[in-house]
Amino acid sequence: MIEKRNRVEGLSGAPLFCLVALSMLFMPVTLMAEATWLAGDHHIHSTNSVGWDESNPPKPIFGGDAIYTIEKNAQMAHKFGLSWMVATDHGGPNHSKLSMESTYPALLAARLAVPEVIQFMGLELNTPGADHSSIIMPKSPNEARDLADYEYRFDSREAWPSDPSRNEEARMIDALEFAKGLNPQPVVIAHHPSRSAKEEGVFGLTTPAELRRWNDAAPNIAVGMEGAPGHQAAELRQADDRGSYPAWVYARGAYGRGFPTMGGFDQMTAIVGGLWDAMLGEGRRWWITANSDSHIHYTEGGIDFWPGEYSKTFVHAEKTHDSILENLRAGRMFVVTGGLITALDVTLSDGVSSAGWGETLKTQQGSKLTLEIAVTDPEGMNPAGRNPSLNRIDLIMGAVTGPQANADLARNPTTAVVERVSRKAFEGGDGQYLIRAELTADANGYLRLRGTNTDSLEPEKDPLGEDPWSDLWFYSNPVFIELVD
Repeated sequence: MIEKRNRVEGLSGAPLFCLVALSMLFMPVTLMAEATWLAGDHHIHSTNSVGWDESNPPKPIFGGDAIYTIEKNAQMAHKFGLSWMVATDHGGPNHSKLSMESTYPALLAARLAVPEVIQFMGLELNTPGADHSSIIMPKSPNEARDLADYEYRFDSREAWPSDPSRNEEARMIDALEFAKGLNPQPVVIAHHPSRSAKEEGVFGLTTPAELRRWNDAAPNIAVGMEGAPGHQAAELRQADDRGSYPAWVYARGAYGRGFPTMGGFDQMTAIVGGLWDAMLGEGRRWWITANSDSHIHYTEGGIDFWPGEYSKTFVHAEKTHDSILENLRAGRMFVVTGGLITALDVTLSDGVSSAGWGETLKTQQGSKLTLEIAVTDPEGMNPAGRNPSLNRIDLIMGAVTGPQANADLARNPTTAVVERVSRKAFEGGDGQYLIRAELTADANGYLRLRGTNTDSLEPEKDPLGEDPWSDLWFYSNPVFIELVD
């Protein structure tokens, strides 16, 4: 038993939560049978992410940007433990026609060839006024036609000759309005949001204001961003095999032109009290994911891991298209690199009601809450032939204070790490542990978890040459607490 009393101050100076009688007991547990964690990847490219013959009009060069078929990607996803994936090719002039004539038939064939992996039709949009974003289509008879229509209308590079008016933020809002009219509705995720940021808090193509406007326009569709970008294998290429890419590519995530990743995660996610916490502090249901952004494996001249080889997004769902997509939409997920953990269940309860990841516990002022977290630290080897050990878990909490007047706000000063539990405090066996904490709800807020195999108290800026397998983290999505009368 660790007796502890912590206080996190809200914007008004009032206490957010009193963390009392913190009991971090690690012991073997048996996860509930209905709790199914399905690992996946929502950002994967195939030969239909084409290069271009710059004639007039341009002609697609299949395999010019990514070299594997959708079926090959699905086979490798299955090999590395994925239960679901999204084919997200991107294009240029008239690529929407190619999506119908080539990408969709290839996806249908891959679904038949690799039925073990639930496969979604998707797209990496050349987003108007921003960096890339994915759209994940529900499986339906209209999935390909609806996606091609979305790309035809709104991809900033679809037109030929090029039309600069297609690359304006207002068109992205139009795209989200269009997506709201689809039945069933898709999910949209912002890709590598800070890859063009020049320094901490100085953002580039994708800004906090844009993400807020996307979420305002379609809160059930534009639901999150990549917490950990793909392209994390560049440093594993041999030093004498680096002629095909510019130098900036060889940073983790290809973030080498500006502010780097931190522990492999985008600064919008990695900085406690940063942009992600600012969004959560407004009460936004804004989630994070992780993926491979696979184009070409690092052993074959690229900078990528295979789908599932390094990064995974775990969704708590039944193994169906509908269940996976709806639980992505609802934030019932956590993300991890390097196989650090394989399950992360949570229950926050006031003795009457309970909530888990992505959910809201509605309770009364002063209620005594019990937090229970079950985590699995697998004993087997990861794809690098290593067995990383979960060294620490951080409990992070912040206040929900409502909408902010400043749409570019990227800080939540109420958010803090309220407890760190190190490996030496762990007890149990078989890699499964139960964590318990007693809380008192004093204000509207949220909690989330983070963990690592390192000794770093906070994720550090990733230097060039870092081995990605040595710097591993997991992040959960939040649980919200709402006070009611």
